[in-house]
Amino acid sequence: MTVPHRPSRRTLLRSAITVVSVAVLTVTVVSCSEPDDGPRAAAGAFLADVGARHTDRASADTDDPTSARTALDMVWNGLQATAMTADTTASKITGDTASVTATYHWTLPSKQVWTYQATLAMARTDSGWKVRWSNADIHPGLGSGQQIAAQTLDAPMATVNETDGTEILRQGEVVAVRFDASVAAQRGSVGDAATTLAELLTRYDPTLSAQKIAEESTAQQGPHVVATLQSGDYDKISDQLAAVAGVDARRQGDLLPTDPTFAPEVVGQVKSVVAGELGGTPGWRVVTLGVNGQVSDVLAQTDPRPAPAVTVGLSRQVQNAAQRAVDVQKKLQTMMVVIQPSTGRLLAIAQNEAATKAGPLATMGLYPPGSTFKMVTSAAAFNAKMVTPQTTVGCPGEVTIGQRSVPNYDGFALGDVPLQTAFARSCNTTFAKLASEMGPSDLAHAATAMGVGPGYAIPGMPAQSGSVPIAPELVSRTEDGFGQGKVVATPLGMALVAATVQHGTTPVPQLILNRRTEVTGPRAALAPGVLDQLRPMMRQVVVDGTADRISDQGEVYGKTGEAEVPGGSHAWFAGYRGDIAFATLIVLGGSSDYAVGVTRDFFAGLPEGYGQ
Repeated sequence: MTVPHRPSRRTLLRSAITVVSVAVLTVTVVSCSEPDDGPRAAAGAFLADVGARHTDRASADTDDPTSARTALDMVWNGLQATAMTADTTASKITGDTASVTATYHWTLPSKQVWTYQATLAMARTDSGWKVRWSNADIHPGLGSGQQIAAQTLDAPMATVNETDGTEILRQGEVVAVRFDASVAAQRGSVGDAATTLAELLTRYDPTLSAQKIAEESTAQQGPHVVATLQSGDYDKISDQLAAVAGVDARRQGDLLPTDPTFAPEVVGQVKSVVAGELGGTPGWRVVTLGVNGQVSDVLAQTDPRPAPAVTVGLSRQVQNAAQRAVDVQKKLQTMMVVIQPSTGRLLAIAQNEAATKAGPLATMGLYPPGSTFKMVTSAAAFNAKMVTPQTTVGCPGEVTIGQRSVPNYDGFALGDVPLQTAFARSCNTTFAKLASEMGPSDLAHAATAMGVGPGYAIPGMPAQSGSVPIAPELVSRTEDGFGQGKVVATPLGMALVAATVQHGTTPVPQLILNRRTEVTGPRAALAPGVLDQLRPMMRQVVVDGTADRISDQGEVYGKTGEAEVPGGSHAWFAGYRGDIAFATLIVLGGSSDYAVGVTRDFFAGLPEGYGQ
């Protein structure tokens, strides 16, 4: 029998060493086969789940799912984010731990994007790489127990200024007083509450009544805004309002006038145009909050960008002087428009209380211009080369043309005089005769060339200039020649006529600077030299004509006018001094001397030398 060969002790030892070596080699191979991007891939999966707002899946990718999910939900809610994407850019492995650098891109409210880097701590577990959870995985500045929040930084509202540089509108606060009829009914009587409310508020809004409040509030569900008060006015009656059943109040920001007496109608119209453009671009910031909600740190911030201030053509000095002048007249509607011929800027639009009650008469009210229209008639005659300022013309006390008898004021007569004298003394008979000898469109052409007739879409205010129809009928043309007949103009239109004489061409009226006024309708031009002939005639009106009472106010050029209407006559004066053109009207004011007086008060109220 053959005895089996038994390995020696040395052989067995060698075999054991070989097995161990193989085993060790196997472990090493397994270890080296672990992908180098394992932590990075795990971090990427975590970030993808966070970006998809699957905070349950994302938290499961961490070693502390409960804390992670609470924190991730808090971050989404605190940032009010609409989206998040993230990129992993680098990883570093040290044994069973690793770090992965990630770049976060959060889309915040108003489409702002917050970008930053954070380092995710990773750990190898039995199930693979996981995020070692801490708040720093979301942002390195977010500590344990802290919250994160995005906050909007409102831009300060831009102001509205006048050309002298002062503010006329700026950000302020008002209080909306609201009334809920259903609440009032539950606590007592809607009628009683409305009566008390009306008694408190009518001093601020005379249009309110108990009946109006009750009807409007019961016609809708919930609170109804009854009145909007200035904060100071509300504070005076807040305790009394609080005692009225169904009443509450809400404070809110608003654009408020710095001086309620400064061109209130115009400023209100400007506000309606620009209010939505003054808010600027809001800023934002991301902050960490402590346990009590206080800001611990600012992680990122973009400052708000204020909108540029808006400037209107109104001049405080000119507007105030014009307003004081028209306010002297208490009963009759009195108004004045002042324009800068070189730029077209509307420096003042002033109306007394009687005029303001009827609306924007200074820019929209159409009236026969009377003898101020003789500026246009003269220009038309010069343009047609019918006469010159020195041409001898007749100025009888009365003249009959066709079926129309035209008298001078009080029937005065000058006989044969130069046209310039007839203009200065305002001879109706002279200009009626001139107009009768013109072509049907000559007056309309000259008026258009001097600003009356075109349409003006002026941002911030309603406006019209007037109308001068083509007049083929002899009598109509005759009456139009001295500003009666079918000719009508606004004070704005006659101010444009005066500005045209001063400037040489019609300026485009402008209220809000850098807002283009659209001019529509017919266009026309006068021959060179026409206005040069008109200026000395307007100067003589002031030196020794119908406006001599204003001769002490510098080098004023102008034309007076009285327009006969049923019930009386309108008093007009239009002209210019330096770079200031104006038109003044007193409705049913009688003698033009009263309009000259208002204008004199205006110039006397300006700083010495203003506009010259």
